[in-house]
Amino acid sequence: MDLEALKAALAASPDNVPLLLMVGKLHEDRFELAEARACFDRVVTLQPDHGEAHVAIARVLDLAGESSQAAVRLEALCLRQPKLASAWLLRARIALEENDPASARSFYQTAVDLDLSQADDELLQEILKAGGNRRAAMTSAGTIREEEADADDDGSPFEGMDAVAARELDLEFRIKADIRFDGIGGMDQVKEDIRMKIIHPLKNPGLFAAYGKKAGGGVLLYGPPGCGKTLMARATAGEINASFFSVGLHQVLDMYIGQSEQKLHKIFELARKANPAVLFFDETDALAADRRDMRQSAGRNLINQFLAELDGAQANNDGLMILGATNAPWHLDGAFLRPGRFDRIIFVPPPDTAAREEIVKIHAKGKPLVDFDPKDLAKRTEGFSGADLKAVFDRAMDAALTEAMKKGNVVPISGKMLAAAAKEVKPSTRKWFESAKNHALYANQSGFYDDVLVYMGLKK
Repeated sequence: MDLEALKAALAASPDNVPLLLMVGKLHEDRFELAEARACFDRVVTLQPDHGEAHVAIARVLDLAGESSQAAVRLEALCLRQPKLASAWLLRARIALEENDPASARSFYQTAVDLDLSQADDELLQEILKAGGNRRAAMTSAGTIREEEADADDDGSPFEGMDAVAARELDLEFRIKADIRFDGIGGMDQVKEDIRMKIIHPLKNPGLFAAYGKKAGGGVLLYGPPGCGKTLMARATAGEINASFFSVGLHQVLDMYIGQSEQKLHKIFELARKANPAVLFFDETDALAADRRDMRQSAGRNLINQFLAELDGAQANNDGLMILGATNAPWHLDGAFLRPGRFDRIIFVPPPDTAAREEIVKIHAKGKPLVDFDPKDLAKRTEGFSGADLKAVFDRAMDAALTEAMKKGNVVPISGKMLAAAAKEVKPSTRKWFESAKNHALYANQSGFYDDVLVYMGLKK
């Protein structure tokens, strides 16, 4: 964003609060702290109760090395505006800087409880590593005391050496579910498949046991990127109020021979101890690649370990739901797809028209819009992923900001801007379907890709 253009617009409209905030933030990003402070002070002069401006002033003070003064300001602000999540989050950061992880944990949890969008997994991990598995609690006298965090409170189901192992693995876990199926637009068939495979067996163990079925097992979600596979995994954990473990490549792969296999085993062991649990592997194809494509034994050993863990050869997997997500299912070793492992394969397509309408409504929240027709935008965005729809709003916002800088005041995002942005953004799913079509037509002896063919209209 052009700072000089914004400053010119501000000169023409010196009392424009949104412009003052934008200019102040740009100065702050450039570490021009005096100029940033002047802008934020001006906002407070114009609107004394502007919470975000007060937070920005505290942020500038912290950057200037005056963290104690920032902390005092934030404490007073939280008393005046206790529902201002950004103030609590900044208090958490400053408390961590001042080596007070217990208070940082309490402030962080308050921020997230008030506003889930404030969740910052990197900050949370830093707090936990610093010893923030104890929460600071406010007494009736307004002082802070420490108390042991419940498993649900600190986000960890572990104690003692298990907690240390989880931190060493940098394993992300959520006990308090932050999303459920009703928070995801569309994807009805995907939700129903997951209910039958995971949710119903867990909630009705006696009924399913009569048919010889147990709670647990593996489900592989595949489809184009940006269509909600990771979100669906989190929502699954939310539906059953289970521990949710998100595993990335960096938490498993190790440069030393044998270490990757040990890490993978530890992850499964931690998940088994926290059951019922959802263990989610993103980019599964990188950990479960076809062994025929490998020349080195190290990769083969990791795949064999993964298969053994899925089988529960070394321990009982009852109550452990294993979800995998991949954009390239054709790269998976066939052994992962046999019954008892990833035995339910679910295609996650781009959102349909109804789902796109729900998604654009979500993106529209909190934005200045005029002549906005969700149905019309949904019809214009056939084949768009959820990520593509966000890009449409981002482009429209850029167009509105360009107009705002010229006029010196806030310009709402219009339906025409969104329609123009929808023409500019190309569906990112097209490239995926080009690759998937070849595999579905010429390497589909087992019917693995039938859902892709049906979606593309190539099979009934």
